[in-house]
Amino acid sequence: MALQLRPNKYAYRAIVLAGLAAVRLFRVPVLTSGEEHLPDDQVVHGLDREVRPGRGAVVAVTHFGYLDFVFAQLVIWRRLRAHSRFLITRKHTGSAFVTAVCRLCDHVVVDRANGAPAYAEALAKLRRGEFLAVFPEGGVSRSWTVRPLRTGATRMAAETGVPVIPVAVWGGHRLLTRGRGGIRLRDVWRTPVRVHVGPLLRVAADEDVRAASERLRKALQEGIDRCIDSYPVIPAPGAWWMPAHRGGGAITAAEQTAHDDRERESYKRTG
Repeated sequence: MALQLRPNKYAYRAIVLAGLAAVRLFRVPVLTSGEEHLPDDQVVHGLDREVRPGRGAVVAVTHFGYLDFVFAQLVIWRRLRAHSRFLITRKHTGSAFVTAVCRLCDHVVVDRANGAPAYAEALAKLRRGEFLAVFPEGGVSRSWTVRPLRTGATRMAAETGVPVIPVAVWGGHRLLTRGRGGIRLRDVWRTPVRVHVGPLLRVAADEDVRAASERLRKALQEGIDRCIDSYPVIPAPGAWWMPAHRGGGAITAAEQTAHDDRERESYKRTG
């Protein structure tokens, strides 16, 4: 009989602490700002945040690198001891290890071809008082600019009355991102990561979710711009990890949009 794993806060905490240990081991400076914008109505006892109805939040994270979720979660946990429940696409849960982690951490697995069950589960978690973390851009952006967002984050906030926490992560893509090969020690060692938490965004129940999503996109891009302006590394001209409009070698936002259009149908097929 197969072992049935259940959500376990101690397992999640161990994963978070392992992430902190890895950051320290590789001497990755995590430079944060805006933490004062995080919700101030939370109840925390030691290493435990109380999950209470009415105190949940949607955590909207930029998605330039594969490790951005690590740094967003570390900032949230350090301040509020919250275990964010991430929305993860089915195609990224192919291994037994990832599946086990998702179950232990109570993440939400989304089938892109049929997202209704995952959406209902996400709403239930928000109403219960959980922090639900999403990447509203969808896949990884290689233009290093915040693309037009899907409306899921603002729809969930509007339906449940919880705020959206905009979290911009810059520099994580230098460690590991799409199209740059696997993770390498020289890319991780002492590579700074900037994280900015923007002011809470509220979405009224009757607000147009597309307009709200554009507000969120602008907040996330403002966070990225702030991170770039204060990033402690001066890029060489044409650096691959800088956006084109800042003299970098990334693809343009228009090229990214064309690329997204080509991949949209394949995402539906693969989940």
